[in-house]
Amino acid sequence: MSGLRRYFIFGGLLLVLYIVAQYTKPAEINWSPTYLPEDKNPFGTYILRQHVQDVFPKAEQKVYKTDIYNTLKTSPKGSSNYFIIASTLNVENLDFAAMRKYMEAGNHIFIAAFQMDGALADSLKITLGSDFDFQNKTKYPINFTSPHLKREMDYYFEKGIAAQYFSGLDTAKALVLGRKYDVKPNLIQYRFGKGSLLLCPNPQLFTNYSLLNENGADYVAKLLSYLPPAKAIIWDEHYMRPAADEQSVFRVLFGYDELRWAYYLALLGLLIFVLYEMKRRQRIIPLLDPLTNSLVEFAQTIGRVYYQQRNHHDIIEKKINYFLEYVRNKYRLKTTDLDQEFKETLVKITGIDAALIEQLVGYINSFNRLDEQAKIDDQYLIDFNKLIEQFYKLDR
Repeated sequence: MSGLRRYFIFGGLLLVLYIVAQYTKPAEINWSPTYLPEDKNPFGTYILRQHVQDVFPKAEQKVYKTDIYNTLKTSPKGSSNYFIIASTLNVENLDFAAMRKYMEAGNHIFIAAFQMDGALADSLKITLGSDFDFQNKTKYPINFTSPHLKREMDYYFEKGIAAQYFSGLDTAKALVLGRKYDVKPNLIQYRFGKGSLLLCPNPQLFTNYSLLNENGADYVAKLLSYLPPAKAIIWDEHYMRPAADEQSVFRVLFGYDELRWAYYLALLGLLIFVLYEMKRRQRIIPLLDPLTNSLVEFAQTIGRVYYQQRNHHDIIEKKINYFLEYVRNKYRLKTTDLDQEFKETLVKITGIDAALIEQLVGYINSFNRLDEQAKIDDQYLIDFNKLIEQFYKLDR
């Protein structure tokens, strides 16, 4: 068995064991407060939605996901009870005006929220306080003020779900229906025409965690008795679902820890792969110096050598050989005898002045008749070079 195959088998076994462990492990409890009717986690409202019909048996339940103003504008006619259970509630002026009109017509609103801001808090002059214990070990006693509903033994709840209370309110308008420690108001009611507004600062009292407890079920049932029978129950989920209308697939990915971490790991793996491949495939291109034209330097060096040696005879001989080779290759002329016929033919072909060609050929013939040991001065070389260079210039 090859080493690579052995690694694949071992990795496959580890993957199978991981999948089995993940599938068989007990589901983690989600303690996040969602207050959503479909959530069966501790702080969802699945039980409340399923059993509210026990308190209002003839009421039809309707769900809205718009703000208060638009919800009340499209709500069904007739008597109804309006429910909002959320962590935070920010009521605009238009919303509060619609709420007043709705309640004055004989309808009732119940709100349970940790934080109540905006026109609701400003108009009713309410402020909220809390004795919250961050370790969630304190059980706070709460009870009703009505002698018909008040229980001899106070209601106690774990996880600090009854820690909030109203630290400030207008006692001339607010009717206190329940208290914490028999002193701090935690359930109040306002009258608006034929209807009313009930406020509770502890929304977790209405979640699954509380209603599964006998104390919680009894407390909520008595609290809801302050709302009269109605033809419809309106559930406002606008403040529970801040991203419910978002259609992005990331909403599903980030809704579950496993999918969220899988997404992060996939992004990390892709980033590592890209960086690794860039390093392998795209190496640094070295900087190369541009090629230099060494022919010019070579010619200059050779020229300096000849000039220093004063070998004019050899220089002229090479220039003559190059000139005759040039004439043979370009004009196909014989250069064996540089006679009158050669000069006349060269003049006709090149169109160069006959005097220049006559002088140039004369220099060549006179040089060929010289002895190799004859001394040639600098001026002779300069004059001969000028004639040849002038011929090349005119022959272009």
